[in-house]
Amino acid sequence: MIFAGVYPHYITKAEKKGRTKSELDEIIFWLTGYDSKSLQKQIDKKVDFETFFSEAPQLNPNVSKITGVICGYRVEEINDPLIKKIRYLDKLVDELAKGKTMDKILRI
Repeated sequence: MIFAGVYPHYITKAEKKGRTKSELDEIIFWLTGYDSKSLQKQIDKKVDFETFFSEAPQLNPNVSKITGVICGYRVEEINDPLIKKIRYLDKLVDELAKGKTMDKILRI
C-alpha cells in the first residue's frame, strides 16, 4: 500500500472532525522523525508503507505508550513490526479525529 495514497484520507478524516492538516503532520513528525520537507519527499516518491517506515529518521521512543484497539486489534498485541507501525499511525489519526488534545495524542 502506497503511503501517498492513504495520506489524503488521513487529511480528510482529520478535517471532517474540525482538525487540521498541520496537526496531522505534527503527529506524523512525532511518530516518525520526518519533518515537512522529508515527509513531502516520501509523498512525492510514492513510497509504500514499508519504505515509509524503514526510511523514517527515528521512530519515537514513546510509541510503546500508544495502546488500545484499532481496526479490531489491540495495538500492543500486534506482532508484525510493519503492521504495528501502521496501526500506531492509524491510532494516532483516530485520536486526532476523536478530538483528543495534542498533548494526549503525543503522550506528553
